[in-house]
Amino acid sequence: MPPTNGTRPAPPPPTGGRSALKRRAMVTSATELFLAKGYPGTSMDEIAAKAGVSKQTLYKHFSGKEQLFTGLILDSVHGIDSLFQDVIATFEKTADVAEDLRLLAHRCITALHRPEVVQLRRLVISEAERFPDLGRTYYEQGFQRGMRTLAEGFQHLTARGLLDTPDPHTAAEHFAGLTMWTPVNRAMFQPGAPLSPEETESRAGAAIGVFLAAYGTDGRSEGDEGAEGAGGTG
Repeated sequence: MPPTNGTRPAPPPPTGGRSALKRRAMVTSATELFLAKGYPGTSMDEIAAKAGVSKQTLYKHFSGKEQLFTGLILDSVHGIDSLFQDVIATFEKTADVAEDLRLLAHRCITALHRPEVVQLRRLVISEAERFPDLGRTYYEQGFQRGMRTLAEGFQHLTARGLLDTPDPHTAAEHFAGLTMWTPVNRAMFQPGAPLSPEETESRAGAAIGVFLAAYGTDGRSEGDEGAEGAGGTG
């Protein structure tokens, strides 16, 4: 659901050439300023100056600060779902579900602990009352969409006999809580205390150990069990 704060959608970005480079510079500059100074503390004059373009050029691409802000936030949510999509694809052919889940947990912790991701999350939260529809969209198209993707992956693994998730969506939420709750909160409240590689690895492994204690099987698919049973009767 797009924001309904009275802003019109941004025009489609140009696909190449100088205009595309200028637009990219404007979006990058706006992102850096919003993250550093917040929405109220950032002006279109500052964005234009930082991007090295005229104010007229900036307004040619974006009708105002509100449209530019909402546009860059919405663009960022696509990266959240892609975090899961790449790894979920491996579930279709995985031979080691514990290892693939551990790798997914490691990627989630690492990605969500990046400073720019933490800053963006803080920015959305700080402006959620000013832009309630934007906050709702960020949540629905980011976190909730990621959970749906993860649930689909768990449903597939359950069909293969590699997991036992009667409610895949609840299992996805449990996975997210085990892997991300503490690291994300630590990053939000202690920006200068990044996780070490060793701690990230330890947390990922511990989370998957608990997850598999609740949802794991012996790792054999129904096909494997059937083949073993057929062999035993011959």
